[in-house]
Amino acid sequence: MKSKGNLYLIPCTLGDNEPIEVLPITIKETIDHLNIFIVENEKTARRFIKKIAPSKSQPSLKLFVLNKHTEDTDFPDFLNPCLHGKHVGVISEAGCPGIADPGADIVKIAHDKNIKVVPLVGPSSILLALMASGMNGQSFAFNGYLPIDKGDRKQELRRLERASFENNQSQVFIETPYRNNKMLEDITSVLANDTQICVACDITLSTEFIKTKTANQWKKNMVDLHKRPTIFIIHKS
Repeated sequence: MKSKGNLYLIPCTLGDNEPIEVLPITIKETIDHLNIFIVENEKTARRFIKKIAPSKSQPSLKLFVLNKHTEDTDFPDFLNPCLHGKHVGVISEAGCPGIADPGADIVKIAHDKNIKVVPLVGPSSILLALMASGMNGQSFAFNGYLPIDKGDRKQELRRLERASFENNQSQVFIETPYRNNKMLEDITSVLANDTQICVACDITLSTEFIKTKTANQWKKNMVDLHKRPTIFIIHKS
């Protein structure tokens, strides 16, 4: 019986910086040997592949698109090459596949089909923000996006603050970039004055900004986060 191919989880850059600045050589070596990829966006994925492996033939690439518009029933088909002995790579739009990313759905199917999953080293904005926050890295929770409705969002912020205090747990979440400024305003207005808030934006880029202050301190010194990818972390002691 022919051995199955592997599923490689390939991190990419968090912004428009040079891959060599944040990615190990193993990423290039892996991409050099792959021609089949599962990606969120074909155009940006091709651009990333060309940037990290410029000599690779673009016409030779087979790309399956995995995003919110993809039918769940198509997911297993993306792994058919692995069942026939070919290796497949997963590339997300930014950072690490499977972390706050639809690639997790493919990984689950790979395990069900007994396909070897190989995670590769690369930048995760969530972990990098937590590392730089000075908050509890022993116990933390990633909460994804908070509710859009203003009332529901404020209720959720209070719940996260309470969970942080009761469990000594850092609470991590994100927002759509164009709503970041409003999110920071809501955080500082809802949470207790002494609750710690870390704002980490443009991580790994030349415009990187990471600061941890109390809610009260942020009120007096707000920062413009409009359309800048940002991680928010709160901790109530």
